[in-house]
Amino acid sequence: MTITMYGITNCDTIKKARVWLEGHDVPYRFHDYRAEGIEAGKLNSWVGKVGWEKLLNKGSTTFRELPDKDKQDLDEKKAKALMLAKPTMIKRPVLEVGDRILVGFKPDVYEQAVK
Repeated sequence: MTITMYGITNCDTIKKARVWLEGHDVPYRFHDYRAEGIEAGKLNSWVGKVGWEKLLNKGSTTFRELPDKDKQDLDEKKAKALMLAKPTMIKRPVLEVGDRILVGFKPDVYEQAVK
């Protein structure tokens, strides 16, 4: 089973998730949004599985710093455009476990997913 973690290296939640995976000897690949960006097809796939509302991190510094006009009247199309333009607005981490998508870090959910 291939596992890929998506996020940014300096995120505290990413650090906790990485420590958990490594502590449980779970091999994974790390994809850094800042260095590698995110492809539209990948984001569309995630949105199709978990919804844009779950992926868009409205609490992120990047989102909060947007002009008000960009934050108003959000719908799927607008949210995807924002996340593609600035992937740091995507909640972290996103973990691909085979064909499953996990958003955020919860040790008990990770435990079930990587068995």
